[in-house]
Amino acid sequence: MEKFVQKTFPHGVHFHDNKELSKDQAIEVMPAVGDVFISVSQHIGAPSSPLVKPGDKVVKGQLIADAIGGLGSKVYSSVCGEVVEIVKRKTAPGGMCDHIHIKTDGSDECVTLPALEEKTKDAVLQRIFEAGIVGMGGAGFPTNVKLKPAKPVDTLIINGAECEPYITCDYRLMKEKANEVIQGAKYLALACGINNLVFGIESNKMDCAELFASLGAKVVVLKKKYPQGAEKDLICAVNGRRVPCGGLPMDVGVVVQNIATAYATYEAVELNKPCYERAMTVSGRGIASPKNLLVANGTVYKDILDFCGGYSDDTVKLVSGGPMMGFAFVDTAISTTKTTGSLLALTEKEVNLSLPTPCINCGRCAKACPMSLMPMYIDFYTLAGDYDTAVKYGAMNCFECGSCAYVCPARRQIVQSVRLCKKKLKERKK
Repeated sequence: MEKFVQKTFPHGVHFHDNKELSKDQAIEVMPAVGDVFISVSQHIGAPSSPLVKPGDKVVKGQLIADAIGGLGSKVYSSVCGEVVEIVKRKTAPGGMCDHIHIKTDGSDECVTLPALEEKTKDAVLQRIFEAGIVGMGGAGFPTNVKLKPAKPVDTLIINGAECEPYITCDYRLMKEKANEVIQGAKYLALACGINNLVFGIESNKMDCAELFASLGAKVVVLKKKYPQGAEKDLICAVNGRRVPCGGLPMDVGVVVQNIATAYATYEAVELNKPCYERAMTVSGRGIASPKNLLVANGTVYKDILDFCGGYSDDTVKLVSGGPMMGFAFVDTAISTTKTTGSLLALTEKEVNLSLPTPCINCGRCAKACPMSLMPMYIDFYTLAGDYDTAVKYGAMNCFECGSCAYVCPARRQIVQSVRLCKKKLKERKK
């Protein structure tokens, strides 16, 4: 058996990952149990343009919204049924956007993309765009754009860290679909013109690291630490390159993609399947039956929670995404998107409900920050309304991992301050 040397990055935090709740649950297909509400804004670019209208019949795999602009992405129907309306609905982060409401009819008719005659670099890149694939680790950056960096790159890193607590859907994909994930990663490398393909897998998934190595993949084992899966920290750990503040992975010759994105690429190229469903984790000690599910895009959160037996009365917080970077929500009518990796029902024992108190200037947040920022000052100047000074202390270089808030003895809501600062600066720019 290959002996791995565990690598990591400076700073960060350590905590119990709680993955034992769902890690042994194989991915289960969740049937379409109700109407779906498919967002036209599941990526960082302009919202997609609907191609359907109320009364139209649609089938699974049918294009229902087209990409607009250079950062746009196509959207496909995840079910068969009839379009009811195009309606504005709330999203997990709290905003509003148009959703295509489809009443499911219970049938399973499906259409696919045309088969590729040749799997060349350009053909694969175009197929990734046509399939509507975006970064499924949470960012939602259109994958076809990310595979065309403006600077020379020599390394593609596939992010198998999955460092957020509770989440195990990428782990299950690696365990259950290893060959498919590896093949999808090879297509990503082909589309980007890269020969050096590396999988970064955290040490709490050694079975996956050993499996991938046995299948001929190049694997770097990463120490179990948060946020090991953040792009810049992952790059630092895998090949020692440091992305500068304000920079991008391509500035150090690297492209990073997610495990789920690699699997979606395999399906698009080999099975001609658009991106309209994804694996996700439903977990937390408030959930009756933690599961890893294959869920149709646009599925309502309440239906997912009900499918897992519902959540207990001692649940105090529902979270879309991970507990560190996800969004707490109360409206279970919200629906899933391409980037929805998990739903959590957390009990009082799993969260800290203490109200924030004044900063004691202990410096723990700065010591934990993987970007070597000064979170205490970002928080202070943002709340004082001095956003320009908050920027000087690194607000725009923060990727909101939450390490600062986790270690803060005063329970300062630092991540919310960072998000507020960015929001205010964006409003001012407009």
